[in-house]
Formats: sequence, structure tokens, C-alpha cells
Amino acid sequence: MTATVLPGSRFAVARQVADAVLFEGYVLYPYRASAAKNRLRWQFGVLVPPAWGPAHDEHSFQRTELVMEPRGAAILAVELRFLHAQRRTVEEARPDGSFAPVPELHLPDRVLVPWDEGTEERVEMTVPVAELEEGEVCLPFVRPARQEIEPVLGADGREVGRLVRRTERADGVLRLRAEQLDVPYRAFKLTVVVENTSDWTPKADGSGGANRDAALPRSLVAAHLLLGLSAGSFLSMTDPPEWARASIATCANLHTWPVLAGEPGSADVVLSSPIILEDHPGIAPESIGAMYDATEIDEILALRTAALTDQEKREARGTDARAAAVIDLADTMPPEVLERLHGAVRALREVTDPGAPGPDRISELFEEDAVFKPETPWWDPAHADPADPARDRILIDGTSVGPGSRVLLRPGLRRTDAQDLFLRGRAAQVEAVLHDVDGGVHLAVTVEGDPGADIRREQGRFLYFQPDEVAPLEDV
Repeated sequence: MTATVLPGSRFAVARQVADAVLFEGYVLYPYRASAAKNRLRWQFGVLVPPAWGPAHDEHSFQRTELVMEPRGAAILAVELRFLHAQRRTVEEARPDGSFAPVPELHLPDRVLVPWDEGTEERVEMTVPVAELEEGEVCLPFVRPARQEIEPVLGADGREVGRLVRRTERADGVLRLRAEQLDVPYRAFKLTVVVENTSDWTPKADGSGGANRDAALPRSLVAAHLLLGLSAGSFLSMTDPPEWARASIATCANLHTWPVLAGEPGSADVVLSSPIILEDHPGIAPESIGAMYDATEIDEILALRTAALTDQEKREARGTDARAAAVIDLADTMPPEVLERLHGAVRALREVTDPGAPGPDRISELFEEDAVFKPETPWWDPAHADPADPARDRILIDGTSVGPGSRVLLRPGLRRTDAQDLFLRGRAAQVEAVLHDVDGGVHLAVTVEGDPGADIRREQGRFLYFQPDEVAPLEDV
């Protein structure tokens, strides 16, 4: 391994999105520990100790595989980021000078309660690509157990209690290797494995193995990777060049998903995230700051947070420093900033501000071959019969397909979502052939083996695919 350090700015842009991934769902509105949805925490990218995972359907590792084209003596920079949960308990001062645990401690501006805080951890390394060609490179790491005590002072300056923070030991390892591909260009399949190697077992500390809370302080929470090449580029997993499609298809990503990150149009940085993202994800410029709530809508959250009662705000401020920052942000937001949150339609940017640069992907929506178009319009005034989707049929690969036909689902990568991808290779029955006002054709289907198919038919709730995303199946 080399001590060469790549410029810190390489990850600067990608780190904005990585921070959102790191703290996604950290504390949810109404930002109080007593709220039901804040009692089951740490849902994204949790790598638990190996002794806990298999019996509880959780994972102790994640694997990233992607294709890269390094140039010359390229160096790979790796940054593993995760949260290490530390358990905070609240103790009240007694007249005899001792301290006793309490469920809450009331202060003028906040109510302190027990809570698991998350401390940001990083594991960084740089390694020449040439060294990865020679064999696997491993970097073990340890985050030791520790305890911190913070005194709590009352309005008169006297110590009324204390916060005790206990952090358990967490062990892990980074494993990297690069395999040269048999393609026309100098390209490699890069594999990076992040693994929790903690030797803690559920019964070792008397926890009995029945409580997930005992495993979390030994876990790597919201674990994700930033990867950067000093020279060269990574290939997109969803839109690779034609020569690399077969190699990309062999990449097996487990419990994480790599996307191009960094400056728009660049390809030298990758974010491998436990949350599915598209290439070059970004934070909306209108966003006023982190609010941590999954699929957050800043305007609604800001208004709802500002409307909390004074007592609810005291509880939120005492729950976590980040929750307190959200309360303060909502309370001090100027009206002009709140107005800015009231929606932004980026697809109209060329109309409202022709000189402003727009996202490169907007043009993709208007590509002629992006939507399957029939030879005749969906409604023809000269036609004697009204449109009737139940009787429509179309040709797919030379086979007539209509209601009752069986098809194989093969959704593409560029016009679909994660739920559709889970259905790749499943058989389905066509319920209707629908034509939209733009001339596109959509197949309404139900998946074979779906126990709720009859209910879906009764309610008219179907899944929809375009004709080039299915293949006809022979009826059996």
C-alpha cells in the first residue's frame, strides 16, 4: 500500500450526496425520541457482526463490483464512511454527589432522554491499480470501545446531571482486487468488499441474542464507499459503452449500488450507496439543509416542524443535536427562503430561462426511440368504433399480443425503477393494451404467482411495461 494522497477536493462534490446517504433517516419528524418511528432506527446500509446477521436476515458485508479504465500509473483512492452508534444515557445528580440513571432530565430549553447517537467514521486508503492487479489488498480497521461523560448544568450553573456516552468496539476490513478484462481496451473489474469482522456474539455480554439494540453499537451503520481514480474513469452501470455491456452484466453488487458521482459529466468518482441512486445524483439547490426524513419534502417538513408546540420542540432539542438544529432552522427561516421551497419545475428551465444550463438527461425524455409508438394514433376521428383497450392487440417480435397473452418481463435499465428490476425474468399475463395521448403503447400486466392478482384485476391496479420490455411466451 502506498502513502500517496490524492487531492481532497476529488470527493468534495460527491460528499454532499454521500452525507445525505450517511444520515438518511437518522431522526425522523417530529424529531423526538418518543415518536414511534424513531424507536426502530438504522435501516440503511447496516453491516452487523457476523454472529448476529444470518439468524436475523441482516448482512455483515457489502460488495461493490464495477468496471474501470485506469490510465498510466493510476492510483485508486478509497473512502469508507459509516456511522458508529454510541449509546447515550441520562443521569441525574443526587444530593450526596452520586448520579442515578433517569428516563428524562428537564432543562429550561430541552428535555434530555436516552438516545443512540451516530458518530461519523472514515476509513481511507490509496493504492496503485498495479498493486491491485498483483492480488487482493486488505485493510483491517478497528474502532475501540470508549466512554465519555458530559456534565449537564442547570440555569444557575450548577451540575444537575450528566450524559454518559458508551461506544462499543467495532472491527472491519476492506478488501480490494482488480481483474483485467478480455476486452479491446485496458479495463478492469474492480471488486471492493466491506465486511464487519467483529467477534462479538449475542450471548457474550448477557444480551441473550434477542435484541437488535445489542448488535447495533458493534455495527457499521449507513456504510458506503467513495472511489476515485487519479487518472482514468469508471463506467456507468446503467449506461455503459457497447463494448463493456457484457462485462458490466457480470458485476455482482450485493447490498450496495455504485453510481458515477462528482462533477456533472465526470467519470473519475463513484459513490457506492446502500440506497439506489442514478448517475451523478445531486442535492436540490433549493434545499435549506438536512432534515433527515426519508424522501424528505423540505417545505412540508419546515412548516410542520415550525408548528410543533414548545414542549415538543424542547423534547426534540433534547433528543439529538442534529434534531435541535432542524428545530432552530425551521424557527429562524426567513419567508423568502420558505417561498423558494415552493416547487421547482426544472423541465421548464429552457422556457423560463433559455440561457441557463439544463440537466443533460432532460433531452433523453424526448428521444424518438425512447417511447414505443404505434403506426396509428390512439384515437382516429375517421374510425367507426371507439377505442377499446380490451380488444387491442399489438405485434411483438412477430407475435400478436393482447389481453390474456403470457409475456416474459425484461425491463430495461434506463426507463425503469428498482421495483421493476426485481421482476426481471418473471412471467406475466397481459390484462390490457393501452395507448396514451402521445402515441405511446403500454401493456397492463399481472405477475403470475401473485396471490393478489385477483384483487388487482377487480381494482384495476396493474403493472405497466412498454412492448420492448416484454417477450411473448407460448401458452402452456
